[in-house]
Amino acid sequence: MNVPHIVTELPGPRARAVIERDHAVVSPSYTRRYPLVARSGQGAVIEDIDGNRFLDFTAGIAVVATGHCHPRVVEAIQSQAARLIHMSGTDFYYEEMVELAEKLAAIAPGAGARRVYFGNSGTEAVEAAIKLARYATGREKFISFFGAFHGRTLGSLSLTASRQVQKKGFGTLLGGVYHAPYAYPYRSGKAPAECATDALNYIEDTLFRMVLPPGEVAGIIVEPIQGESGYVVPPVEFLRGLREIADRHGILLIADEVQSGMGRTGRWWACEHFDIVPDILTVAKGISSGMPLSATIARADLMQWTPGAHASTFGGNPVSIAAALATIDLLEHEMIANAARVGAALMNRFRRWPEIYRNVGEVRGFGLMIGIEIVKDQESRERAPELRDRIGDLAFERGLLVLGAGQNSLRLSPPLCITEEEAETAAGILEDCLERL
Repeated sequence: MNVPHIVTELPGPRARAVIERDHAVVSPSYTRRYPLVARSGQGAVIEDIDGNRFLDFTAGIAVVATGHCHPRVVEAIQSQAARLIHMSGTDFYYEEMVELAEKLAAIAPGAGARRVYFGNSGTEAVEAAIKLARYATGREKFISFFGAFHGRTLGSLSLTASRQVQKKGFGTLLGGVYHAPYAYPYRSGKAPAECATDALNYIEDTLFRMVLPPGEVAGIIVEPIQGESGYVVPPVEFLRGLREIADRHGILLIADEVQSGMGRTGRWWACEHFDIVPDILTVAKGISSGMPLSATIARADLMQWTPGAHASTFGGNPVSIAAALATIDLLEHEMIANAARVGAALMNRFRRWPEIYRNVGEVRGFGLMIGIEIVKDQESRERAPELRDRIGDLAFERGLLVLGAGQNSLRLSPPLCITEEEAETAAGILEDCLERL
């Protein structure tokens, strides 16, 4: 079994030297929570430059779905790189690009024909969805949600509403974007169905009645599980209600599955847990086990834009596509089932935590997308961001990598190859941290 192994103080001497050099030349806009300088990775384990080994429950922010450096993914990358690295799929054809588009169209939720646009990152997938929705509907306005994170380029940033620091100082963003409450039962203090009704009524009774003609709305974009806000799982009535609102007013429903897709929740897509089918789906992160790639998947009748309307020089790079094809095969035949099985085992253990630890308000999630909300006490539900950060620091010192999400939640998003033994080790470390605090 892979176990954490700390051999130096943290950060070690080599890590400190690299961090000092980094501070002199790298953008300070990055948000490094703790001083890990990664050197190598295998499966669910990262080794730093000083030889310390960590269980990785971040997966590079939910990216390395098949684990670090899976041999089949590495072989696919090496083989493709030796044959063809780039020719630009915007002007020429790759057989592998067609094959990947066929696979994504086949696993996309719902029936009917699909078409696929390739980019390099999650924010590019969202930008493509924005443009496609406008192009296909002839409308220009959008509804997004408080707490949403859709990216940091100007269009996707306009839809984002998770932290004001992401928008501060960047001036006027995309016009015609309206934000509505996301159904967040724990924070609302209401029953899930009532929470969902309140959120849906805000769109119909406040936005549509007072400020936003529904006939001018091109799309409603929603994360089926909100990522950066704390892995918030909405009531099933909320997402189904959004589908009904969209259908009623001729609006496109866009599911941002950049973080929740590609098997992370124990199914291909998080929206499958809610039995909804979006018109447009955005995909990135786990699609290619760490290589830069994204996809915007839409109904074929929607993706009818003309040549030159939208393109990307590097989108659908042959090496990234090779990694994606290997990733999809591993997910389909091994790892989605593993994510469901190991995630269920973890949740069975975590569900007891609010009864044991006064600072755990709620544990939620599907598969290996699990959020733990940290509070000062369960009676007040007051957010405890400093305590959340301290838990993350203590876990790091014990050889476990976790990240925060939202104001006060921990997110657990290990590689989908994680074993039950590794998962139990990680859970034990977190329990030790909670007990010490």
